[in-house]
Amino acid sequence: MKLILTIVSNDDSSSVSSALTKEDYQVTRLATTGGFLRAGNTTLIVGTEDDKVERAIELIGSESKKRTEIVPSTASYDIGRYASFPVEVQVGGATIFVLDVEQFLKL
Repeated sequence: MKLILTIVSNDDSSSVSSALTKEDYQVTRLATTGGFLRAGNTTLIVGTEDDKVERAIELIGSESKKRTEIVPSTASYDIGRYASFPVEVQVGGATIFVLDVEQFLKL
C-alpha cells in the first residue's frame, strides 16, 4: 500500500480531486500555504494499492498544469523609494510524494 501526498494550486485542486474520486480513489483535502509566492495551495492525501499509483499520478498530472502569471515585485530601489514592477513567474503543476505505508486501518 502507498500514501500519495500531492501539493497542487488551489485553482487545480477541485479538478484533481474530482478526477481521482471518479476513478474510486479516496481523497482527503487540506488547505495549505507555501512556495515562492506564499500563495494558498491544497495538499491532497490519497491511500491506494501499489498497482494504482501510476494511474493516480497520470490523473494528477493531467489536471494540474503549469502556467505563467504576472505578479508585482518590489525588488528595485529608485529615487529614495521602492519601485514596484511586474515579474513573470511559473505557477501551478503538482509536487507529488509517494510513501510506503506500513499499516493501514480504517476504524
